[in-house]
Amino acid sequence: MKPIDFRSDTVTQPDSGMRQAIADAVVGDDVFGDDPTVLHLQDRVAELLGKEAALFVPSGTMANQIALRIQTRPGDQVICESGCHVYNYEQGGPAALSGLQLTCLSGDRGALSWELIAPAIHPDDDHFSRPSLICLENTHNRAGGCVLPQTLVEKVGYEAHSQGLNVHLDGARLWNAHVASGRTLADLVRPVDTVSVCFSKGLGAPVGSCLAGEAALIRAGRRVRKLYGGGMRQAGILAAACLYALDHNLPRLADDHRRARRLAEGLDNPFISLDHEVETNIVIYRTAHEERLLAFLAVRGLLAVAFGKGRVRLVTHLMIDDEQVETALTALNAYVEEPA
Repeated sequence: MKPIDFRSDTVTQPDSGMRQAIADAVVGDDVFGDDPTVLHLQDRVAELLGKEAALFVPSGTMANQIALRIQTRPGDQVICESGCHVYNYEQGGPAALSGLQLTCLSGDRGALSWELIAPAIHPDDDHFSRPSLICLENTHNRAGGCVLPQTLVEKVGYEAHSQGLNVHLDGARLWNAHVASGRTLADLVRPVDTVSVCFSKGLGAPVGSCLAGEAALIRAGRRVRKLYGGGMRQAGILAAACLYALDHNLPRLADDHRRARRLAEGLDNPFISLDHEVETNIVIYRTAHEERLLAFLAVRGLLAVAFGKGRVRLVTHLMIDDEQVETALTALNAYVEEPA
């Protein structure tokens, strides 16, 4: 029997409609800038996000690293939250690729307020690295898919710009924030200079992200994409899947959120507790021995991942249905923490 895979919303596979869209895609050479399907996707994403331009790239990591590169210079200070993807899961890219110094601050469930940021900004002094960029993440993965308070994003954007700093938003799961909050995508990202969005998580496309911002920044980003090896040729076959995902899989994220809440509300086990309030499609449980819980679930055909000491993450997505959620709850509630 095929396992029920809660490891991530990246494990989804294209359905027949998406596969047909890929097969029917009109393509060109995107390095020359003449793939019509890529151009259509970029224009559509820019419009959705209320930005001047967008750039199609293979991954969210590349989108983030391009954003950092084009808004800084080597040696600059970049301020981010200590649990963010840019710091934890991109293999030291800010230092390796752009020579940046990260200042990592512990936020409130992934949220960095201006009151936390302001004291950490380096002064205008020859002894310190020059502050240039603030990075936010919405929704925040390690904080359990929480949605950043919009008043916080607006405050950070306003104050950062008043001090000559730019703001980048890692919006890999911005679609989830949009559905959960009821705010438009453009409203969510209006205070920031650049934003990355991912199609291969909740939206279910096999590959692809976009970086959006002012036209001049995105033009600079196109050059960096080539430098990083992200220039693709007949990329329309991938862009077609992303367009299909936008058309068919964006509103249904509400189902993922409902199922994640069920995973939280249906928990009834003294050996497992919830790590956080569930807002979107990520549920993090706390337990004494995460590896034992993972092994217990695996024997019962359920896949999840450890998410730090004593934490286990389950993620709902378009290949998880209500029955599978109930199967997971039955297993979770049957778990007993026995002595080693």
